[in-house]
Amino acid sequence: MKLRIKGNSIRLRLLRSEVEQFAMAGQISEEIEFGGTRYLRYSLVTSPAAESIAARFRGSEISVVVPTAVAQKWASNDQVGLESEQAIGSGETLKILVEKDFVCIDHPDDPDREDAFPNPASECKPG
Repeated sequence: MKLRIKGNSIRLRLLRSEVEQFAMAGQISEEIEFGGTRYLRYSLVTSPAAESIAARFRGSEISVVVPTAVAQKWASNDQVGLESEQAIGSGETLKILVEKDFVCIDHPDDPDREDAFPNPASECKPG
């Protein structure tokens, strides 16, 4: 799972095996270690109680929460991404994107190529 943060936006991109794991387990996490006990964990989780896609930051973890029904539907069809905006105060919003990761057309040596989703902009198929 790849994490991209820019300004007031957060984007998670998942490979095919990660989407499958997310659908089966209801969560997937990655962790960046900074040495010692310092780390940043980022997670994508489902919740039957969630009414919309939302992000939260607690301790050293960023979690994006997706309603379970929305997550299951997304994982089982051709829909590329999920998108939401979350109010964060003072009229500001946080844009949240969760996307399926496509084969990179410009980098045929990408190590994730075999596990990426077929890129609709290319005739090239992984595997």
